[in-house]
Amino acid sequence: MTLENVNIGVRKINEYLSILDIQGEVNSYAESALMNAYTQSLGNLTQYILLNFEGLKYMNSSGIGLLVTLLIRVQRQKQKLFAFGLSEHYKQIFELTRLNEAIIIFDNESEAVAAASQN
Repeated sequence: MTLENVNIGVRKINEYLSILDIQGEVNSYAESALMNAYTQSLGNLTQYILLNFEGLKYMNSSGIGLLVTLLIRVQRQKQKLFAFGLSEHYKQIFELTRLNEAIIIFDNESEAVAAASQN
């Protein structure tokens, strides 16, 4: 029996931009799924990783910790991490934890993709 209750799909929009579609719960059991999806999203020219939270059912403090770990990896690669699809509840958590200062939050995918395409 697995305790992992998350599926993360990877969509490569172009050679510079990938989207991680998060479905389910982001907690300590999601580590391998999240890090594997990040690895799959990479290419030689990848500059932007977008996290799609539209399918997020639940995230706890361990999940926030995983996002911080991912953020550190992204920053080491001189990439940028964007997010969209967060509910108001999780937007507030991003503000309380100050993750919104490191991960730019957009309301929807088209806004996030447009912002990444302008840079």
